[in-house]
Amino acid sequence: MSGLTYLITGANRGIGLGLVSHYLALENTTVIAAVRNPSSVSDLKALKVGSGSKLIIVKIDSVSTTDAAAAVQELKSKYQITHLDVVIANAGLGSYWGPALTTPIADFEAHFKVNATGTLILFQAVHGLLSAAKEPKFVPIGTPVGSMGEMAKFPLPSTAYGSSKAALNFLTRKLHFEHENMVIYPLSPGWVQTEMGRGAATAVGMDDAPVTPEQSVAGLTRSIDTATREKMGGVFASFDGTIYEW
Repeated sequence: MSGLTYLITGANRGIGLGLVSHYLALENTTVIAAVRNPSSVSDLKALKVGSGSKLIIVKIDSVSTTDAAAAVQELKSKYQITHLDVVIANAGLGSYWGPALTTPIADFEAHFKVNATGTLILFQAVHGLLSAAKEPKFVPIGTPVGSMGEMAKFPLPSTAYGSSKAALNFLTRKLHFEHENMVIYPLSPGWVQTEMGRGAATAVGMDDAPVTPEQSVAGLTRSIDTATREKMGGVFASFDGTIYEW
């Protein structure tokens, strides 16, 4: 939707870059792209910008306990951002694939730090600006791999990734109940042809992931743009309209 202010984490590649590209092409839209390394953003700067729209790049590393708060302060003081209509918590980690018995504890903890803790840090930092919006939306990017009810359908060696995303699901649903003025729900992008998605595909002997980035972004933006608290709040949804069990 045009005329809004979006903040998207993990914005310099994959799904994040696709989301920025989509919203930045709209008219009169402000897109805040949060990245780990603001010096490596050539792909972001090459994107088409819609009439009256602008791109702002800020540093948010999900493992940092201070980056998100510092970015919010920069948005207020340097760019005069007074509210955020939509925050998409897209930054995530999916780097180790293996069974529980042999999953290194360091990898297990690293996934939680990015996928669960990092999302809570982000929400705490952006809460004030979200609250200032008329219809605020906070949408973490989730996955059915983190669903207890759907686990048998996704037999991936995903102990670290899946456990951390299950924690994200709990956090997101908890935020939904605690913040009645916001639309908050986890949204799966599908099994996408990105570095992370291809890593998971390789782990189970597949040539590639089944969903293209273009298909994923089209579905994600359609869901986010039309989401209301009554329809989507506290629901575990997918880019293609599927509703998952928790």
